[in-house]
Amino acid sequence: MTQLQNATIVLTGAAGGFGEQFIRQLLKAGSQLILTDFDVELLREKVATIQQEVTTGKVIACWGIDLANRDGCQRLYDQVKALQLPVDILINNAGMGLYGRMDEVPHEKWETLMEVNLITPMRLSSLFMADMIARQQGHIVNISSIAGEIVPPGLTHYGASKFGLRGFTEGLFHEVKPYNVKVTGVYPFFSRTPLLKSQQYGTLANNDYGYLENIATDPAKVIEITIRGIVNNQRHIFPDRTAKLLHLLKQYFPSLVNWRTEKFRPKT
Repeated sequence: MTQLQNATIVLTGAAGGFGEQFIRQLLKAGSQLILTDFDVELLREKVATIQQEVTTGKVIACWGIDLANRDGCQRLYDQVKALQLPVDILINNAGMGLYGRMDEVPHEKWETLMEVNLITPMRLSSLFMADMIARQQGHIVNISSIAGEIVPPGLTHYGASKFGLRGFTEGLFHEVKPYNVKVTGVYPFFSRTPLLKSQQYGTLANNDYGYLENIATDPAKVIEITIRGIVNNQRHIFPDRTAKLLHLLKQYFPSLVNWRTEKFRPKT
């Protein structure tokens, strides 16, 4: 089992919907948190609010770092190393979304998405895993998405990043297993986080996907189940009923999933 009490945890994307729940629930578990987000002011506001309600655990640091490039990832690693605290768990939670047909989304937007959603977890894992391997202890958690298995129209960029993250998580699991380093992939359905309000572009921007808010999951519950899975060293976590169902349908009834995905195609 992975222990959370007094564990030193690095959490990226800490000001987001999942990030806020991770902070709250990990502090309740007695963890020591190193938090980072692009919007450091929002992060500090959320931490201050949470710490008024939760008095256990400890926030060691809140840093504003742009992780969408190699220098930002290296800066985070260097600042963590300067604390001289071995990292027990790295949670690659930072992510972004966008919506639009492949050719209608500005290339700089989807290239940044690929950096944040896929390349950043790879860079950070590469940096932190060497220390974990040397200690023969550690846990890397990658927050992917069920879009890493099923991608409706308009989410091609996002889905590609999450498919890639799923593959990276699989390979990393096998590479570090001999060194007692754990790896967990998390694959939630759409949840009630700011990701639902991602920027839309082009032809598909006229689609009404507001109904997703009605079927989206509760982020508090998603992270509760995720943390339970981390403690139990689960390799794959599908933290809500919809994600579990879609995963099983994709495995055993792929034609049904393809038919249902077609229903997302806009009418022209």
